[in-house]
Amino acid sequence: MLKSIADALTRLLEGVMVLCLVVMLVMVFGNVVLRLGFNTGIDLSEEMPRFAFVWMTFLGAIVGMRRRAHLGVDMLVRALPVLGRRVCWGISQAVMLVCCIYIFYGTWLQHDIIAGNASPVAQLSMLWVFGVSYVTGAAIGLICLSKLIRLFAGKVGDDELIDVHEEGMADAEEAQREMDEQQAAATACWWSPFTSTWSSGASWRT
Repeated sequence: MLKSIADALTRLLEGVMVLCLVVMLVMVFGNVVLRLGFNTGIDLSEEMPRFAFVWMTFLGAIVGMRRRAHLGVDMLVRALPVLGRRVCWGISQAVMLVCCIYIFYGTWLQHDIIAGNASPVAQLSMLWVFGVSYVTGAAIGLICLSKLIRLFAGKVGDDELIDVHEEGMADAEEAQREMDEQQAAATACWWSPFTSTWSSGASWRT
């Protein structure tokens, strides 16, 4: 149930990110066309793409954490035994949880200052822009907290202890397995005539 809700919220965030990207593309490209072709422009073309980029970045951090798509270095972790991997994984989740608490608390301290400022053109409260850090800090913090709870409950699999997943690595590993299977099959076919000949010779002698 909770996993289904988390997946639905992740898809919703991805939809908002796509919307932000569309806003950036339309506003910037449209403003360039209007400037060059009609000697005019869109007043909001400088502010709105910047605000959309902020939202896309912060929401993308949540999606990346949920999808385990953030960059990392796993050389040391892969060399550790399973217990060492669990310890390092737990420490990393705890550190990220503390950072999320600081993000949320820091935004709370700056709440009145941010809310009191407005954008020059749209006259939009900057809380609607930088207040997204509330969402990011809370969401990633909950993800880290849930992972720590699962770790202490013994429900974290060994495959989850390495959060680094290189792009295309799964396809490469699958292709490597197929090549190994084909090579093994070809070797078996190559040796089969000799094996059958040896078996026939042995039976003839007996």
